[in-house]
Amino acid sequence: MKPLLYARGLAVRIGEVDVCRQLDLAVEPGQRWAILGKNGVGKSTLLTTLAGLRAADTGELTLGESTLAVAPAPTFQPSAPKSLACFRGLLAQQQSDPFPSTVLETALVGRHPHLGRWDWESAADRAIAHHALTALGLAGLAEREVHSLSGGERQRLAIAQLLTQEPKLFLLDEPLTHLDLAHQVAVMELFRAKTAHDAALIAVLHDPGFAVRYCDHALLLFGAGEWLSGASREIITSDNLSRLYGYPLRELRDGATRWFVPT
Repeated sequence: MKPLLYARGLAVRIGEVDVCRQLDLAVEPGQRWAILGKNGVGKSTLLTTLAGLRAADTGELTLGESTLAVAPAPTFQPSAPKSLACFRGLLAQQQSDPFPSTVLETALVGRHPHLGRWDWESAADRAIAHHALTALGLAGLAEREVHSLSGGERQRLAIAQLLTQEPKLFLLDEPLTHLDLAHQVAVMELFRAKTAHDAALIAVLHDPGFAVRYCDHALLLFGAGEWLSGASREIITSDNLSRLYGYPLRELRDGATRWFVPT
């Protein structure tokens, strides 16, 4: 099966921080990857690089059928941005709403990569957006002004916009921010269903318990360019996490469910 994302020998650096060196990564349809690491280690920088929006320092990155040339950041230009936007979708940490708009109008922004330059959204596009809002529990807020939403509602709207985009590869930067526990579980269950077959997911997460529960693969960023990747059940361990976060953690089990708590 051909990977949706393939990285070979990728080196990423931001300022004086080596995010990763010689990173090899293949993300196949049906897989869900978690990226774990301390604050400031470069998780968001790596995710933006994997989205093809930022140049790596060295290495090769392929997204679907597009191989992105590595170039110095000032001259880097993503190739075929429209086709890439149809293929992969990025959920950023923070959302910007500079202009007034409704919840439905904001969700419909996800359809823009699929439209021609002068096209308006069709009834089918609106149906896709309504379906996404329903999936996130926002159907009753479709006509609400986006600035009136709570932090959790705005985060769910950002996820609904991403679902409206219908990418094959979901790149999520802290998708559970502002969400209560029930919505955290609902969102991860939703993405598990969305990636069951021909789509895949890479998510920056902070809770290793959620990572091991919902992601079958994980990438640990230790800092200074060091990384470890593999099956979640094998590399998300108390020893690895204690080294990753610089604080001792122990594992708790309830049947097949695993959680990690400070000692």
